[in-house]
Amino acid sequence: MKLAGIQISCSEDKEKNLEKAIKFVQIASEKGAHIICFQELFTTHWFPKEMDKSHFSLAEKIDGPSMMRMQKLAKENGIVLVCPIFEKEGENAFYNSAVVIDAGGEILGSYRKIHVPQIPLWEEKYYFSPGNLGFPVFKTKFAIIGVQICWDNFFPEGSRILALKGAQIIFSPTAAAFASHKRWETVISSNAISNGIFLFRVNRVGSEEKQDFYGKSFCISPEGELLDEPTGMKEGIALVDINLRSVDKVRKEWPFFKDRRPEVYQEILHGLEHSAERIE
Repeated sequence: MKLAGIQISCSEDKEKNLEKAIKFVQIASEKGAHIICFQELFTTHWFPKEMDKSHFSLAEKIDGPSMMRMQKLAKENGIVLVCPIFEKEGENAFYNSAVVIDAGGEILGSYRKIHVPQIPLWEEKYYFSPGNLGFPVFKTKFAIIGVQICWDNFFPEGSRILALKGAQIIFSPTAAAFASHKRWETVISSNAISNGIFLFRVNRVGSEEKQDFYGKSFCISPEGELLDEPTGMKEGIALVDINLRSVDKVRKEWPFFKDRRPEVYQEILHGLEHSAERIE
């Protein structure tokens, strides 16, 4: 099957961002893509660069107008879409989420970013509550997939849980700027190798105030190898062909799951609590 990662530059005009995203989806679909993933918060500019109450107006519910349009797009083209948005639940709950829409247009569910950073220009704790849906997997028409949004990728427990629950592909929408590409490539490759899974990182692109998002989206095989060179630093589509049979093949050759010892890992939850407090 063919996977696509769409990296676009975003303005403060949400409607224009959405229209641009739709055009890129149509191109990716014409080129044969079956599953398409966008970058983190693909309908908005990078508002978490600052703490501003007015930005909460950008949030919308999963069944809001943006996702309704994406549902229609998925159904018309027979494709699966992974759509990272600023989600509003009820009146007072907000999340950094990714909505998964199946090829028939139905919403299968969403993943809410669990590890939420608070560093300069990524003031995310001001806007987003930590995800409360755990690590769901989504059985789409074409593959079983999971999602890890940006900062989540540096916490290996998440990708391990998704792989153990049957995910064959993990999509990683990100918003990374500056010179961090090599670090991302290393951690994504490590997670792919240790779990025998495809991992597709889709990064933002474009210059915004105080930040230059560099794109360079890429997909890693279960062997930990790049399936193609990372995309450039301009708007574009990363297209890769994959064979899902290689997931089972690699896991038989490198039986990490078979040799796991969960009974000896308990101290990561209990015995190290006081050490974690000292580190923090």
